Amino acid sequence: MIFLFLIVLVTFVIMEGITWCTHKYIMHGFLWYLHEDHHQPKYKNLFEKNDLFFVIFALPSSMSIYYGFENKIYFISAIGFGIMLYGIAYFLVHDVLIHQRFKWFKRTKNRYLLGLRKAHKIHHKKLMKHDGECFGMLFVPFKYFRKPKF
Repeated sequence: MIFLFLIVLVTFVIMEGITWCTHKYIMHGFLWYLHEDHHQPKYKNLFEKNDLFFVIFALPSSMSIYYGFENKIYFISAIGFGIMLYGIAYFLVHDVLIHQRFKWFKRTKNRYLLGLRKAHKIHHKKLMKHDGECFGMLFVPFKYFRKPKF
């Protein structure tokens, strides 16, 4: 059981690297047409084309969970659960905290969460697909966590 928990945890951590690479080279690359509306100043609709990436990441997660349980290969299910937990974290951090598509955590004073928000704001300064920075979600450069000097 501990082994499966470790697989979930390691998968969650690895997903940050996969997300960084996917964001930089796929979303800001050949699938820019799905991600572009996310870089526009205001949300015009409840959903964006960019939200299709949720489905893209949910498929390997749900398929792994199902396949692992169906065939009693539980470490594959554990990988699927790690991807799923990262997806939940992504939703809470990216859509709720950063973009405030849902008004749940509007007044946080947490330095880490404010740093994530600041790094993502820098990422969105670029409205086009080139010359971006801060492609991560949970691990961003330390410079964004420093207190501002007044």
